[in-house]
Amino acid sequence: MKFQFDPLTYGYPSRRSVVYGKKGMVATGNPLAAQVGLEILKKGGNAIDAAIGVATTLTVVEPTDNGIGGDAFALVWTGDKLHGLNSSGPSPKSISLEALRNLGHTEIPEYGFIPVNVPGIPAAWAELSKRFGKLPFEEVLEPAIRYAEEGFILQPTVGSGWQASYRVYDKERKKGKEFEPWFDTFAPGGICPGVGDNVKLKDHGKTLRRIAKTLGEDFYRGELAQRIDDFSKEYGGFISKDDLADYYPEWVEPISADYKGYEVYEIPPNGHGITALMALNILKGMDLGPKDSFNSTHFQIEALKLAFTDVQKYVADPRIMKIKTDELLSEGYARGRRSLITDKAIMPKAGNPSKGGTVYLCTADGDGNMVSYIQSNYMGFGSGLVVPGTGIALHNRGANFNMDEESDNCVGSCKRPYHTIIPGFLTKGGKPVGPFGIMGGFMQPQAHLQVMVNTIDYMMNPQEALDRPRWQWVGNKTVEVEHGFDNRLALELMRAGHNIVVRANSGTFGRGEIIWRNDEGVLCGATEPRTDGQVAVW
Repeated sequence: MKFQFDPLTYGYPSRRSVVYGKKGMVATGNPLAAQVGLEILKKGGNAIDAAIGVATTLTVVEPTDNGIGGDAFALVWTGDKLHGLNSSGPSPKSISLEALRNLGHTEIPEYGFIPVNVPGIPAAWAELSKRFGKLPFEEVLEPAIRYAEEGFILQPTVGSGWQASYRVYDKERKKGKEFEPWFDTFAPGGICPGVGDNVKLKDHGKTLRRIAKTLGEDFYRGELAQRIDDFSKEYGGFISKDDLADYYPEWVEPISADYKGYEVYEIPPNGHGITALMALNILKGMDLGPKDSFNSTHFQIEALKLAFTDVQKYVADPRIMKIKTDELLSEGYARGRRSLITDKAIMPKAGNPSKGGTVYLCTADGDGNMVSYIQSNYMGFGSGLVVPGTGIALHNRGANFNMDEESDNCVGSCKRPYHTIIPGFLTKGGKPVGPFGIMGGFMQPQAHLQVMVNTIDYMMNPQEALDRPRWQWVGNKTVEVEHGFDNRLALELMRAGHNIVVRANSGTFGRGEIIWRNDEGVLCGATEPRTDGQVAVW
């Protein structure tokens, strides 16, 4: 397989070019973390070791989007096979719809203890290392520990997010003392660090040392678990050490859609990567025409709307879902949904298939191993709660539950919620092309769709595919477009009934990375100007 794009095409609007290498490559949204991955590859680690090293480092140098107390998913190509890891945690045993109603809630709060589920990130690191790693786990975590204890320089995007989170949690701290440890950890003395500052997170370093020494066991069945339990009990939280002790990540079979000669892979529900696959299934029976044409953009928007509407109704913990994944991905169902698309914007409704605050990284080594990995605390730092003395910022992924008892995604005991973080992987004829991912909440499957169309239909190189101005469906007929989106095309979409809103802030349109590999083992990577990212290559 040769690269399908022109290797000299740098994309538009482009601030950087694609990067090529042979022995190894790491792409992520923070240059400090990217260099850690390269360091691990050079000392003999494989792509899985590098991914773990980058992931642990990102919890230190980019805590605005992820942390030790969050969730993770991974797609790993090794041994001529793609493996999927779901390391998202369930809700606590003691939580229930009735319990929340008794507390006076009519919807799930975004912050505090109620949306805190069992964190899956430390278990993901340990599981990946045990199954596929080459280097000792402690050695892989050492660079992250070094940054936490010795300090790191705050990058621009991270610094901006830190300031924004400070303002959010400053409002929440008036509701209770449980929010004070966040300020002790991330704004000591009431001072929020700024871009270019040297930041130390020593409690974080101590916790990472415990995780490294015990292969994650201390977090789930040791002193760290006890400290989480104590903090939860002090403020009436639902999560307990029993919830942590019972948790193990799950290896899953990746799901895919065949699209114009390629196979696009995602993690199955409870994640919403299936959205991109359903939209691609709809689009593959349509003539998109040239890039930036009305048909191309309009059809992508309409297919995405139909897919997303279904997913938001049906996707939940797969043990609970009444509609199964193979029904949502069936060719017959895609044909039925495709038939609803006209030359006008539609108001989407869910069909009936039974009838018919994130960081992303990707790595590759010279032996052909490749990793697509994503982890998140959700909504920035997460719940606003930090376990005292540990640096563990607890996530708030439970905020994605609802309180509709007829819904599969209704809050309940030991359930995984609808999840927004999704790693992607592309193959052709059963051979790996490579990992890709775009972080950004509900933008993620929308960006996956656009990047795959750019790559497969329009043969853009990874940098161009990431750089193109994006659109984002936000509900009903409203579509937000990025600054730099073609004005002529925006007017055509408006005439077709779309409510077009121009957003100047590119941060809401996702931030992604890609690594492709050809038959000669040449690696081609890209990261985009919406982030502080870097492609580190050997």
